[in-house]
Amino acid sequence: MAATILIADDDAVQRRLVENMVQRAGYETVVVDSGDAALARLIDPDATPIDAVVLDLVMPGLDGMGVLSAMRDAGLNIPVIVQTAHGGIDNVVSAMRAGAQDFVVKPVGVERLQVSLRNALNTSALKGELQRIKHSREGKLTFADIVTRNETMAAVLRTARKAAASTIPVLIEGESGVGKELMARAIHGSGERASKPFIAVNCGAIPDNLVESILFGHEKGAFTGATERHTGKFVEASGGTLFLDEISELPLNAQVKLLRALQEGTVEAVGGRRPVKVDVRIISATNRKLLDQVKGGHFREDLFYRLHVLPLTMPPLRTRREDIPHLVRHFLARFCAEENRTISGISGDVMARLVQLDWPGNIRQLENTIYRAVVLSESDQLGLSDFPQLAAMPSGAAAPVEEPLVVAPDFHATTSQLSGSEIPIAPLPNGYLSMLTDAGEMRPLEDIENEVIRFAISHYRGQMSEVARRLKIGRSTLYRKLDDAAADAEATGKRS
Repeated sequence: MAATILIADDDAVQRRLVENMVQRAGYETVVVDSGDAALARLIDPDATPIDAVVLDLVMPGLDGMGVLSAMRDAGLNIPVIVQTAHGGIDNVVSAMRAGAQDFVVKPVGVERLQVSLRNALNTSALKGELQRIKHSREGKLTFADIVTRNETMAAVLRTARKAAASTIPVLIEGESGVGKELMARAIHGSGERASKPFIAVNCGAIPDNLVESILFGHEKGAFTGATERHTGKFVEASGGTLFLDEISELPLNAQVKLLRALQEGTVEAVGGRRPVKVDVRIISATNRKLLDQVKGGHFREDLFYRLHVLPLTMPPLRTRREDIPHLVRHFLARFCAEENRTISGISGDVMARLVQLDWPGNIRQLENTIYRAVVLSESDQLGLSDFPQLAAMPSGAAAPVEEPLVVAPDFHATTSQLSGSEIPIAPLPNGYLSMLTDAGEMRPLEDIENEVIRFAISHYRGQMSEVARRLKIGRSTLYRKLDDAAADAEATGKRS
């Protein structure tokens, strides 16, 4: 999903001109005709988040300066580009002091506006990443630090916000790399225990013979090598939150003691003589289906029901493809700052391919991919050569085609590997689509539809909302068709 730009201008002609320029740059647009409408849209909690604002400075009622002031009072850190027909230095200084990111004079040119928007979004992404890193180090991550535009993730976040308001045990399930610990930290950072400790324990990384000692502590001399007294993670987290990652890897004998600790609210150190009272909020996570582990006899059923009070399932990245462009922008901004690189962006054909990858390693894999590209890149824009793994991209991916599509009944053609089978593609300046196979028979409608979709994704440089709008289908329908095409291509490959 492309970034969403709010355009506020009382002049209908100017609104249409700016809207057209913004859409040509590949962004989503929301258009309003007054400062009051702009502010109402910005503070609407149920509306699609706004990534940047193009704001007219002179409007009847609440003017641009008033909107900037109200945004500052509301704590909105959305970048604003102010535009006005009056380009005096006093206006520039006043707008910048009020929080504007940039200033353009009407009528603004296409390139000037696009550069301004790109810089504003990159700066905003960098600020967001720096704030996220700071919050993570301080243990103050909140739901605002989670980057998403996906409806399924939005539902997960709504449930998580309710969980944050209580001390109910939460079990987070999801594949590796989807951000389970980030969600756990956001729950902790949004609740009453935010100022208390957040202690994370990877249960799969603890040797079996040390699980009880690490979780519950031990007394000096309790076993060979216990030269000092250790309090344990439960005591360390007392008053705050204990995050038990990969809980399914916990040995059965340790599960018994964990169950007792949860039931009694006390822990007993190895070699200890009396239990210690603890006040701990438990959030656990696993990349497996914990109920299947129970059925297989690898996890205690009574402990499962102690942990599985409020379950949250984090969707994999392949089911939330609209989040990929936003995540890429945030990672790119952060790694450019860390590596002292001046990379302006990423090419449209590469973004289209990144959106279509399945990402088995999920967000962690995407993050590492962008990191590697930033380090290895030798230009000011990330291109296909910076992503060698895209050369081995599975069939069904978009190929870079820049020209508009023209349907032709038949022609002499070469072949292209845009899908699992060979599809005739004309070697002409414009994009041509064959209606017939090499044998002279009509091609299946599904094949033609898939090729049109892939062409549109490449033509609109991976802006999935724009693709859906131009094809006059919903975004969910578009993603479903892409998934179906990929599944068909994979099945065809297995049969061959």
